[in-house]
Amino acid sequence: MGSQTPAPCDIVVFGGTGDLALRKLLPALYHQFQDGHLAPGTAVIACSRAGLDDAGYRAKVAGDLPAFLGHAVSDAALAAFVDGLQHVSLDVGCDDEWQPLVERIAREGVDPDRVRVYYLACAPSLFGTIAAALDRHGLINEHSRVVLEKPIGRDLASAREINDAVGAVFEESQIFRIDHYLGKESVQNLLVTRFANSIFEPIWNSGAIDHVQITVAESLGVGTRGGYYDGSGALRDMVQNHLLQLLCLVAMEPPTTVDRETVRDEKLKVLRALKPIGPADVPQVTVAGQYTAGLVDGAAVPSYAEDSSCPGSGTETFAALRVEVQNWRWAGVPFYLRTGKRMPERYSEIVIQFKAVPHPMFPHAEGTAAANRLVIGLQPDEGMKLQLTAKEPGPGGIRLRPVSLHLDYASAFQRRAPEAYERLLMDVVRGNPTLFMRRDEVETAWAWAEPILEAWEAVGSRVRPYPAGTPGPVAAATLIERDGRSWHERDR
Repeated sequence: MGSQTPAPCDIVVFGGTGDLALRKLLPALYHQFQDGHLAPGTAVIACSRAGLDDAGYRAKVAGDLPAFLGHAVSDAALAAFVDGLQHVSLDVGCDDEWQPLVERIAREGVDPDRVRVYYLACAPSLFGTIAAALDRHGLINEHSRVVLEKPIGRDLASAREINDAVGAVFEESQIFRIDHYLGKESVQNLLVTRFANSIFEPIWNSGAIDHVQITVAESLGVGTRGGYYDGSGALRDMVQNHLLQLLCLVAMEPPTTVDRETVRDEKLKVLRALKPIGPADVPQVTVAGQYTAGLVDGAAVPSYAEDSSCPGSGTETFAALRVEVQNWRWAGVPFYLRTGKRMPERYSEIVIQFKAVPHPMFPHAEGTAAANRLVIGLQPDEGMKLQLTAKEPGPGGIRLRPVSLHLDYASAFQRRAPEAYERLLMDVVRGNPTLFMRRDEVETAWAWAEPILEAWEAVGSRVRPYPAGTPGPVAAATLIERDGRSWHERDR
């Protein structure tokens, strides 16, 4: 998290009464406040159209926030944190309503070196509007930063439009495009695992690795996001950003050092090396699905059409892809990506499947020498398991059994693991962009994903049904089994 507490700053959250602010941003800021990482004098100013004054906003947050903290809460710390919150009622599209925010920020001090963080926890269509208004009202200086939540557009053209609009008033070094998956401890530890342990890097290539699987599964449906989600879908919502970013960290070359730009430079090289998936390839290497009514944890749940109130929709709630990275390190190694809603459980993991031993050394043994496998758990249980083959103790021959070396972060380090947004918010305050996406990354990812979307849309009804509570359409299993492989199944 960094040992040095940054100087007092202004953190302005647009969309301050929204779901993201209440569930993620305010809990993250509270924990940083409780741990002493927010300097006294730091101002947290929420902006929304809710028509609340400071007292009304504080009452709302005091009632809602405890449900999202997830850990033992200090009543005194919570009261002190809430008491410092401010709210400005603002319609960002109405220029006459900006003056109260200007006055609030001026009231916090005129120090020219004071950092101002503008967090746009709102619709991407408002990003350009807000950036332009901040500029018109003199609220941007060299120490200002803006945080953009995904999605950055819904295709390459709209991503460029947003980037152009925000980039017209902020320098690229001031723009922080957030992907909260990159703030997870286990994701950051992937870099340490690869580059701080000499046993892995020599075999982190096509010579030893058979394939890689990246899965982000959710047990929930679209819930109250049906309107947004129906215009997005799994590929836009998850694959184009989260899963491709995870793929980049697995596949990237070792940077000279882990610093502000070197990691992002190496990730960009991976994105540029992705094998294009053209219209003729789409039926063979991609699967789109949509959940129907089913059972999740023993409870009946409705279909996507019912959840979203969009009967007849062709939006995918599941996507699986076979992806290739065309470079020397990964030649011939497939990356299998899958994500979906209403799957049997919520979890995210990366599986590095190593090749089987080339020759069976124990022909008369009971059992077989299973190929080694490294499983990196991202959520809900962060940690790593390295599967090895061992001899089961006992006389009378050799019995081979798979065993796991298990690193569980919670038990190994005996401390609360900070949530992803905690790390990322403080990186913004400190001006560290390492874990954020650069413009060229975003646009390169869109350029790769867009032909898949176009091919799906060209064939009309592209989604394959799968009952809620199952691992996705049968075609997703076929996708990987066609190569003589199978999806890794977690122990439940």
